[in-house]
Amino acid sequence: MAKPASKLVIVTEKLLLKKIAKIVDEAGATGYTVVDAGGKGSRNVRSSGQPSVSENFSNIKFEVLTETRDMALKISDKVAAQFFDDYSGIAYICEAEVLSAHKFCGPDGC
Repeated sequence: MAKPASKLVIVTEKLLLKKIAKIVDEAGATGYTVVDAGGKGSRNVRSSGQPSVSENFSNIKFEVLTETRDMALKISDKVAAQFFDDYSGIAYICEAEVLSAHKFCGPDGC
């Protein structure tokens, strides 16, 4: 059975991974996915496929499914306030449907 959800996507610098993961966890999200990312934006081109001296300068993409839009906004607002003035990054929210809803439910159930 499908369950409505909000998908928060955060694309930013890899060196922020642990700090953003902590914000996501503290907000009560049940999990997240992180993948390498590359592309072009206002702060130039970033590539995930090119060898570099340090992986800390590559980008990542967080995907977080949240039960409510409010939770997604809370996470994105905190990440933006703490990091986006000094680091490259963007966040956006999409509506989604979770197909394995029993895996998505929080401790209080669905």
